Amino acid sequence: MSTAVDHQQQASAGSDPSVEWWALAPDDAVAKAETDQARGLSEAEVTQRRSTYGPNALQSAPPPSIWKIALSQVLELMTLMLIAVTLISLLIGQVTTAIIVAVLVLFNVVTGTRQEVKARRSVDALAKLQTPKARVIRDGTLRLVDATELVPGDIVELESGDLAPADGRILRSANLETQESALTGESLPIPKGPAENTADTALADRTSMVFQNTSITRGTARVVIVETGMRTQMGRIASLLTQVGDKKSPLQLELDSLTKVLGVIAWAAVLVIVIIGFIRGQSLDELLFLATAVAISAIPTGLPVFVQSLLAWGASKLAKERAIVASLNDVETLGATSAICSDKTGTLTLNQMTVRTAWFGGESYKVTGEGYSFQGQVLGASGEALDASTLGLALSLPNDATVSADGDVVGDPTEAAIVVLGAKLGVDAEQARAQYPRLAEVPFDSDYKFMATLQRIPVQGETRLVLLVKGAPDVVLGRCTQMLGPGRDVVPVAADAATAELEGLSAKGLRTLALAARFLDDADEGRVAADPMSYVTDLVLVGIVGIVDPLRTEAKDAVDIAKAAGIEVRMITGDHAVTAGAIGAELGLGPGAVSGADLKQMSDEELSARLPDLHVFGRVTPDDKLRLVGLLQAQGSIVAMTGDAVNDAAAIKQANVGVAMGSGSEVTKQAAKLVLTDDNFATLVHAVELGRIVYSKITAYLRFQMTQLLSLIILFLAASAFSIAEGVALFPAQVLFINFFVALFAVLAIAADANPPGIMNHPPRDPKVGVVNPVSLTEWIVYGVVIFFIALVPLVWGPDTPSPTEPTASMTMSYVILGLATVLSAILMRRTPESGLLPPFAALGKILIWPVVLIVLSTELGFLQKMLGTVSLTGWQWLECIGLTLVLLVVVEGDKWLRRRRIAARRAAGVTSA
Repeated sequence: MSTAVDHQQQASAGSDPSVEWWALAPDDAVAKAETDQARGLSEAEVTQRRSTYGPNALQSAPPPSIWKIALSQVLELMTLMLIAVTLISLLIGQVTTAIIVAVLVLFNVVTGTRQEVKARRSVDALAKLQTPKARVIRDGTLRLVDATELVPGDIVELESGDLAPADGRILRSANLETQESALTGESLPIPKGPAENTADTALADRTSMVFQNTSITRGTARVVIVETGMRTQMGRIASLLTQVGDKKSPLQLELDSLTKVLGVIAWAAVLVIVIIGFIRGQSLDELLFLATAVAISAIPTGLPVFVQSLLAWGASKLAKERAIVASLNDVETLGATSAICSDKTGTLTLNQMTVRTAWFGGESYKVTGEGYSFQGQVLGASGEALDASTLGLALSLPNDATVSADGDVVGDPTEAAIVVLGAKLGVDAEQARAQYPRLAEVPFDSDYKFMATLQRIPVQGETRLVLLVKGAPDVVLGRCTQMLGPGRDVVPVAADAATAELEGLSAKGLRTLALAARFLDDADEGRVAADPMSYVTDLVLVGIVGIVDPLRTEAKDAVDIAKAAGIEVRMITGDHAVTAGAIGAELGLGPGAVSGADLKQMSDEELSARLPDLHVFGRVTPDDKLRLVGLLQAQGSIVAMTGDAVNDAAAIKQANVGVAMGSGSEVTKQAAKLVLTDDNFATLVHAVELGRIVYSKITAYLRFQMTQLLSLIILFLAASAFSIAEGVALFPAQVLFINFFVALFAVLAIAADANPPGIMNHPPRDPKVGVVNPVSLTEWIVYGVVIFFIALVPLVWGPDTPSPTEPTASMTMSYVILGLATVLSAILMRRTPESGLLPPFAALGKILIWPVVLIVLSTELGFLQKMLGTVSLTGWQWLECIGLTLVLLVVVEGDKWLRRRRIAARRAAGVTSA
């Protein structure tokens, strides 16, 4: 079967790798590539070349097989310890114990393998989502295809924000610059163009080429693809590199260390107990039996699988909520987010420019309707609808944007807003353009900031030659000498009134656009058509419109949730600081708006000191964004930075959680750790909440697991030290039944429990405080000691004498107490410091009823009694077991009640730390 490697080998054999494309003239490069610049390749040529050159993809090491993944699970420290227990159990004739442990090993290996495969599939799904697209000309038509489908000879169009999909020779360009630091180490953008270089030009100086996976930071270009896949410059570098695996997150590293420590504790306990038994004169079989029981008690069998499963669950949940993480490790980081720097357009807003207010003929009008919907009216002060078809024509004609009835826009969003306003005045822009064709035009240019078109349109009952102008108000107003008055008559321009209107609209956060006209004689048509720019003067000001990108309806609620969660939200935008400040106030962000120019005047120390009082940043540069993220991190914040443009990529990469928009540039998405497919700020806040939930469940599981392990280790040590049943506090099969069957349901209950109440009403966790900290250690030890004492009571003061060889009521009662305590622990320890007795209980009840049933059956059914070494208990003995188990409830809930009081007291005193 042919592989990608085979294709690359065929390509190497069938083409000349020594062609110096950068030294060829554009036409010569096209000829050498055997293509056509205008029409591109035909589909037949593409198919033939793809069979020769293979896909345009960098090869990576083949993913490990399922069997290899399974083997890595077998070689985990925890699994190896369990295998050792299985072998020892067989050696001493404990077949039942050996079978149960072997089943546990198999369960862990299968579950771990499934989660690893699932995790790899999630990453593959993200890779497919982020597969760069390319605009390619084929058969004379411009198409959008996956970059992996490109072949040498394809003609590709590039623009700012794109990633170069392959190595290409530039045929033509406009203001083209690329960022090639990933390839050459050059940090500054490099000007590019079609002019050929000399044959001996070094890679970093080949200005006539674009290279795969480098970013287009400015301008546009048309290129011919000359190398694809592993034959590109990036491919040649990739072929020299060994694959580097994913790094583990701090949480996973900490848990790995905890696992090793627990292993040491477990085998140290075994060693101590064996030594005591040896001194006591026990036989080798008895010692091995005892060692097996202790080892089973002390090994946290489900720890790695649970954490991996929960992280995978979080990633899957995020994907369903339209947020895709690049790595499972990022789920954990999300929950610690303490600062969000969000861009505005499309994230906090709808990215649908909408005219909110208009000033025509010296009178103000309110415009109703949302976004690009044609539904709405232009209402005067008294509420009457404005009906002005001529005004609608003046708005619709000097525009290139089109808006469909479904709200689909082609063209500039601001122009689309004007088209929609014209529609609300009864004018269909497309029909109007067809009915009143342009006789001349001045295209919009950022240098002069306006657009003008010449048309013949009906004005007050007669057809007039009119030059229609729209553009930046200060520019257009400066070219006006007259304006429309309230009665639609032409009067001298009231510059003060117009300026006051502009200032009022800007103060409300509205963008403004001015509309003007010049009425000409028919005899002027030829002269205007020859030089329309010279006639954009002595204009009549028609009006000014105020345009806004409306906030997403859910954005303000999301900001409120984030603020309640102790997360500082800042808005970073290219808008003017005044406009941005008005939007920030509407969102409910904190105080303080500052411009990029003001930022540059501040030192890092000054800016750091003022950051608590600055929440809106306008007219910022990429350097400003990077600086802000760095300063926040220096203050100890875990920063999430959102963006969609190529100029956001550096700050996104620097952030702890870089967040890209699904509609954003390929460069930004590849720099990010999280991609929001719906471009919605509320989705990010929900993702942070989910990250907190995942972390909360992991810590709840650790609280439960460590408590169980410590109680069993102490119980066996005490039994050995005080010669209780010759050190055998419980039979190995009983410990296994609790750890495997009963605890399994408890863990499932913790995982399935409803989201912790008020999880977004607490400040973010301190990432410097790990899962093993003084508070958690205290919980583990105190709760574990309580379980040890209540399980020890029947062994010391029970109805009979415990025996290491015969089932007894005392050992059965201790086993029942430990089983019931395991179930109760799942309820009580699922959250902290909140009470575990608060609802909801629906999911818990459905799951935890089964381990209770299993505990009862294991003491009543004959075959289970024989397997586990239990006996039937009397009603009073059951009541004693339940009563002792309730001691755990009193201690745990009492401890959490005291902690809640201490936290409330600190908050009342103004201390916010937990």
